[in-house]
Amino acid sequence: MRTPTHDEFSGRLDSLNGDRSNVFGPELGEFSNADRRADELGDKETKTGTTTVGIKTEEGVVLATDMRASMGYMVSSKDVQKVEEIHPTGALTIAGSVSAAQSLISSLRAEVRLYEARRGEDMSMQALSTLVGNFLRSGGFYVVQPILGGVDETGPHIYSIDPAGSILEEEYTVTGSGSQYALGVLEQEFEDGLSIEEAKGVATKAIRSAVERDLASGNGINIAVVTEDGVDIQRHQDFEGLE
Repeated sequence: MRTPTHDEFSGRLDSLNGDRSNVFGPELGEFSNADRRADELGDKETKTGTTTVGIKTEEGVVLATDMRASMGYMVSSKDVQKVEEIHPTGALTIAGSVSAAQSLISSLRAEVRLYEARRGEDMSMQALSTLVGNFLRSGGFYVVQPILGGVDETGPHIYSIDPAGSILEEEYTVTGSGSQYALGVLEQEFEDGLSIEEAKGVATKAIRSAVERDLASGNGINIAVVTEDGVDIQRHQDFEGLE
């Protein structure tokens, strides 16, 4: 029997050769073909296009999104809920691949329930943001760029998480194809000390601005308000009376 050489072991990415870079990664492992699958699907896949906004206040957080999904140059749905509750006091917006985002949301809900069952307490927002980043780094949820908003014992939090899994805590943030238009509004309208109602107005203005110029955004607005009491999501087909 031939004795394996050192070189044969050195290429392995596991803890036996000293590489512990993925110790805290999701148990589902790596998906090396994710990029290839995304390229092959191209315009055949349903995508949200999207403008999503997250704003932190002293009382909680406000998350807002448009309601349009596209398939190539076609509007495939006019009634998409792009913000979902994933935690008793936490919600996630989605931008990018619809199928990947739905799978990500289901996985996060399951992990949050398991954490609560095992430890007898709710997961903190910092831990939840790390979990989201780890899932995205795995490659199993390609082309998804979420915003995580929630409230825990340390207060309200807004996290911007890119498709590669980097995590940035912000006072306000945007994602999606209409983000540049929404961000211009936020830069002008955001200020410290906003109330929940004022933040809802600012978020509505930001989404409305994006809808006016971004072809992939439109058809109404979803608004989620997250406080220590829970997550409340409202759907509106038009913007009248919301600003």
